[in-house]
Amino acid sequence: MADHRWIAVRVQLTGGGTVEMTNPPGRIMLVGPTHTFRDLADSIDTAFARWDLSHSHEFELPDGRLVGTPDDDFDDPDLAVGDDTTMTVADHLNAGDTFTYTFDLGDCWLHDCTIDNPDADPSDAYGPLPTRPVPIWGWGDIPDQYGRLTYDELSR
Repeated sequence: MADHRWIAVRVQLTGGGTVEMTNPPGRIMLVGPTHTFRDLADSIDTAFARWDLSHSHEFELPDGRLVGTPDDDFDDPDLAVGDDTTMTVADHLNAGDTFTYTFDLGDCWLHDCTIDNPDADPSDAYGPLPTRPVPIWGWGDIPDQYGRLTYDELSR
């Protein structure tokens, strides 16, 4: 893998909680050569309007490896979870690779991810070099992570 490679990752939310997405919303994320899987997870959560960030998450890479934050309630002890704070995205994925990101291992907000452009130009796509992964394109309606539609539902 190239040392200074920027990549564009297509991320589509396919469902979670009790929500099934018939028209999955998505984002194209620009990811730099030093950005870790934790950086990508945090940026996906922001891009998909997550506000309760106390939940565990994990990526499943094309070879089946898991990378993320272990969750004692949902973790399979036979599967080692890679350290998402040290593993860089660009060092573990190639053009066309597909992988998944799951936020909240209880409600399982599942995202299908694909490396769309393994040689993205950050200055052309974004401008100044971002310090973390950033969305550069997006589409669709993003549901509230708890299914709430109004402020009044907070008190329920």
